[in-house]
Amino acid sequence: MDTNEARLAKQVEFLVEIDKLKQVVRRTWLTDKSRRENDAEHSWHLGVMAILLLEHARQPQLDLLRVLKMLLVHDLVEIDAGDTFVYDDAGAVDKAERETAAADRVFGLLPADQAAELRAIWEEFEARQTPEAKYAAALDRFQPMLHNYRTQGKAWREHGIPAAQVIARNQHMAEGSPSLWEYAERFVVDAVAKGYLRQ
Repeated sequence: MDTNEARLAKQVEFLVEIDKLKQVVRRTWLTDKSRRENDAEHSWHLGVMAILLLEHARQPQLDLLRVLKMLLVHDLVEIDAGDTFVYDDAGAVDKAERETAAADRVFGLLPADQAAELRAIWEEFEARQTPEAKYAAALDRFQPMLHNYRTQGKAWREHGIPAAQVIARNQHMAEGSPSLWEYAERFVVDAVAKGYLRQ
């Protein structure tokens, strides 16, 4: 097998492997409440949000392609590590360890240059230090809040999540988009008033 063919074979194997993301079910319900979404659907939704809501980023002059790459790859580690519910304190204890091991394996399927690039993009998202990562992280938190609000707090109510916990876990959204965080805070206030979210 020549070098190009071997490279392509690795890329194709990676593409087959990441198809498993469609099987990772999240706690977030679709807005019609028919079922929970999967990670691939979540990533697609975030990509569209990144394009449409860019004007609301704290720094709108971002590298949008970099943001889109982050949103497309940020949950690939969940193929091995599973989805950890944002309000699951017990699951959060070993989340970093599980996800790092998953990143080693999943990104390691690629040719070395692409493995390094996608791993660096994933690490940038996780570190939440660059303007692009802050914006991507804001969208990653906004989307499930929107779904929770539009489903009358379905996942919040299932897990008995209080408003203070929603605020605490999501307020970093303001680092990437103050206007999205203000909008999301209104979800919380209205959700409490309507009984979707406990005080």
